[in-house]
Amino acid sequence: MGLKIVEDFDGNFTLDPAAKLELFKFLSNDSFLEQVAQNAECSQVEFTELLFQPVPYSPTTPKGMPAKFEKYYTSSDHVIINVPPNFMFKAKIFQPSRLCAVYRKVS
Repeated sequence: MGLKIVEDFDGNFTLDPAAKLELFKFLSNDSFLEQVAQNAECSQVEFTELLFQPVPYSPTTPKGMPAKFEKYYTSSDHVIINVPPNFMFKAKIFQPSRLCAVYRKVS
């Protein structure tokens, strides 16, 4: 069985403004920020309000993310996390089914 390579995947999405606001509250909650900072092995992080949908591997998206987010992947000043499914459920976000969030490490 061979691998199927996806040539093009549309990772664009739009969130309902109320759902987005609710999700941003969860992602910027102080206790969650502390948890992200601890896992990133830094003293503090701040939510950049940047979200993206993970995309399948392709020749143009080898990191599994839209190309414009790869600079955060390679940056030592940022950390990318999978948005916890319970946050998405509580914010009533069902499409897309997965999101990632970008945080900036604060010195």
